[in-house]
Amino acid sequence: MNGFWLTDEQQAIRDGVLRLCERFDAEYWRRTDETGEFPEAFVAAMAEAGWLGAAMPVELGGSGLGLTEAAIAMQAVAESGAGFSGASALHLNIFGPMPLAKFGTDDQKRKLIPRLIAGQDRMCFGVTEPDAGLDTTRVATRAVRSNDGYVISGRKMWTTMAQRATKMLIVARTTPREEVKKPHEGLSLFYVDFDRERIHARPIPKMGRKAIESNAVFIDDLHVPAEALVGEEGQGFRYLLEGLNPERVLIAAEAVGLGRAALRKAAAYAKERVVFGRPIGQNQGVAHPLARSWAELEAANLMAFKAAALYDAGRECGAEANAAKYLAGEAGFNACEAAVLAHGGMGYAREYDVERYFREAMIPRIAPVSREMIFNYIAERVLGLPKSY
Repeated sequence: MNGFWLTDEQQAIRDGVLRLCERFDAEYWRRTDETGEFPEAFVAAMAEAGWLGAAMPVELGGSGLGLTEAAIAMQAVAESGAGFSGASALHLNIFGPMPLAKFGTDDQKRKLIPRLIAGQDRMCFGVTEPDAGLDTTRVATRAVRSNDGYVISGRKMWTTMAQRATKMLIVARTTPREEVKKPHEGLSLFYVDFDRERIHARPIPKMGRKAIESNAVFIDDLHVPAEALVGEEGQGFRYLLEGLNPERVLIAAEAVGLGRAALRKAAAYAKERVVFGRPIGQNQGVAHPLARSWAELEAANLMAFKAAALYDAGRECGAEANAAKYLAGEAGFNACEAAVLAHGGMGYAREYDVERYFREAMIPRIAPVSREMIFNYIAERVLGLPKSY
């Protein structure tokens, strides 16, 4: 971004994504939400247009764009009305392979990443566990050395896209926690085939984003070759940290996009709906919450793109990325709530879409990190307060 606005090239990215998204209208996303049908046609169109490789290196078939440009593209997807049903269908392909691109061998990069960019492979990410949650150092999934590689066993939770994944990027403990000096040591990262004989995924019924399933995953003696290891054994936690800030920025940009979609719907309805002889948008009780939501969304957006700019410049952006995720999650939720309330009883009706946005607005408030852990990070790293956990 050129200060506070998009460059011509970045505006072209935004316009291009929005044009493509026009082919997938509100009825399309309403249907995927009601049936749970994965948006295959949408993902195929985005892959054909090259957006799945937006942030991947040019030499691997990607566009080599920065986090800023990736965030612009993903925000446009959510803002088009696709919301998190659309954004989450692409999210993992945009920055999910980054640990592989940064720490994989030349052979791994050359063989594996182009297939993800082309949509030939789909990956899921196995990190969270039933008994670990945000404390990744307590991951219990084990990868035990064998004669020709490793044998992986364990459980993962909230694994997105496991029903249709062909590959899995998985964190497993290669050295028991009691045998390492620091808790984060001894974790390793593997990129494996999603062998459905050994990996079983059970969808978790949830309140929103039905088309993009989340799963409880059970891994039972999965034999993987030595070349499935990404980078060095025992360094998986460090590799994960490399992707945390970009993920927070993308989630923030998407949350702002979702809030803007809701605000656009609410403003249009408030201009058209006439009660007591005047459009309801003429009443400050309706207008002010929408105006406040616009201000909150724009402020959160500035923080998100500041974090993206810092990341692209190779500078520290942890505080900004975390703050952006918090601010955008709250602003997006507030905008979606205001949109439902502006519609009155019709805000509860599926045909107006804002109830779907409202359900999806809970996602960036919860994932990939809680608000409370963000406050802990800022209190400790920015304000210099004692660690509280």
